Amino acid sequence: MVVREIKPSVYYVGAIDWDRRLFDELIPLPDGTSYNSYLIMGREGVALIDTVDPTKEHELTANLKELKIERIDYVIANHAEQDHSGAIPRILELYPEAKVVTNEKCKGMLRDLLLIPDHRFLTVKDGELLSLGNKTLEFILAPWVHWPETMLTYLREDKILFTCDLFGSHLATSELYAIDESKVYESAKRYYAEIMMPFRFMIRKHLERIENLEIEVIAPSHGPIYNEPEFILNAYKEWISDKVRNEVVIAYVSMHGSTSKMVQYLIDLLIGKGVRVKPFNLTRTDIGELAMALVDAATLVVASPTVLANAHPAMVYAVYLVNALRPKLRYVTIIGSYGWGGRMLEQIRGMLTNLKVEVIEPVIVEGYPKEEDFKALSKLADEIHKRHELIKREEWT
Repeated sequence: MVVREIKPSVYYVGAIDWDRRLFDELIPLPDGTSYNSYLIMGREGVALIDTVDPTKEHELTANLKELKIERIDYVIANHAEQDHSGAIPRILELYPEAKVVTNEKCKGMLRDLLLIPDHRFLTVKDGELLSLGNKTLEFILAPWVHWPETMLTYLREDKILFTCDLFGSHLATSELYAIDESKVYESAKRYYAEIMMPFRFMIRKHLERIENLEIEVIAPSHGPIYNEPEFILNAYKEWISDKVRNEVVIAYVSMHGSTSKMVQYLIDLLIGKGVRVKPFNLTRTDIGELAMALVDAATLVVASPTVLANAHPAMVYAVYLVNALRPKLRYVTIIGSYGWGGRMLEQIRGMLTNLKVEVIEPVIVEGYPKEEDFKALSKLADEIHKRHELIKREEWT
């Protein structure tokens, strides 16, 4: 049980999942995660902010029992995804007078996902207030962060912003607050890259909306709480900006050495020109590490052999994710090799439709790279360097 007081009559009652290593059957969790739920005890009402994953609902109920909570008036659902909403049905069983407070869009999703009946809901609109007596909740609709029904809840008197997935991190830790900033930064950036990056333009708008709020604490629903909010706010402002770094990400697969030879040659050339290079062998890479590297990079190099006339399956998966994540890349190029032919180049190009990038002339070789192929790679390195120099008027961060 991990009940802890954040401010007077405001408690953390969530659960830490130390052992979870995969999220949505897709995202690796090297450091586990947490499902943060918060209890606010007002003079005239008690509110629970989000719940926990169904696998941990026993921990949530145990925490409420430890606090001797006999009545909950409101369960605030900031987001319908089950890692936050999954324990709501159990809470409604234990506290039959409780109402689920959420927006109209989230209400519909919770009915579909959890079969919560209509009479248990209290719907709110953007900017609406809910009084608990001496504590006031303000609801801020924030669609597409990262689902269409997401909202934030602001506790006015204590200046706490409950943000659900926004500003979260998949990090299981015994520390309530973001004490180890380097570790939290890495985990939060990974979380942003894997989950939030496709919605950076919407996040930018929502950050502008909360600029005028007095915020002393940011309480997300994954990872530690921020009692120094500027730390995570500044990080997000950097990540969602249009600025890129003097970095090239190379995602590659090589079956018989031809593509890896090209990759290593290009790496050496780029390093020699002062460009930072981050290569990822997709047969060994944690895909989350690749996503993190894409947050700031100016250029992506896709390097693939040809398998049965197409790109290597590991590369197809990686390119699909890159297209879905929509990083702020400026340039993309493709290198690779083939034996007897194929459409690897056309396939990869056709999968990157979401990216607003310039495609630098690819280098595709037949068999093992030869002298003229290495010359083409040298020209490619020059082209990448030249384009990076063109955007040097921006401040490389």
